[in-house]
Amino acid sequence: MSEIHSGGCQCGAIRFQASKLGRPSICHCRMCQKHFGSFFGAFVTADQAHLTWTRGQPMLYRSSSKVKRGFCGKCGTPLSYHHPNGVELAIGAFDHPENFEPQVQVNHQKRLPWIDHLFEKPAYSSPAMEEFFASIESFQHPDHDTAVWPPEDEQ
Repeated sequence: MSEIHSGGCQCGAIRFQASKLGRPSICHCRMCQKHFGSFFGAFVTADQAHLTWTRGQPMLYRSSSKVKRGFCGKCGTPLSYHHPNGVELAIGAFDHPENFEPQVQVNHQKRLPWIDHLFEKPAYSSPAMEEFFASIESFQHPDHDTAVWPPEDEQ
């Protein structure tokens, strides 16, 4: 049996479990850039028969005549891409996104002109920045399934 992978949105209102996942990819099309608010969208194909929404359901936005994009209506996390051939799940929404290294780039000709050089840029850190991030109390759902969210003492 295939390994079961779990994931969900940032606030925890929507959770899913999926097995029999396919090819991880990134897509450079403008619709993916807009949907993720980023440089590209990262997805892994999913078998709908082996995908279960275990808490809540994504809201769907029809971004074109053939595609709907799923997201959390509460926190806005991009979750899914529904097209005529099936569904794909946002890699960043998985509890362990490190398990899904993209294998291909889709719509490569539409990539931002500087994307090929992005990781040549210097890494930046500062003591003030480190101190700021260390001081943050996260309200984000943890990267594992929970019976209740938010915790009962915070509801």
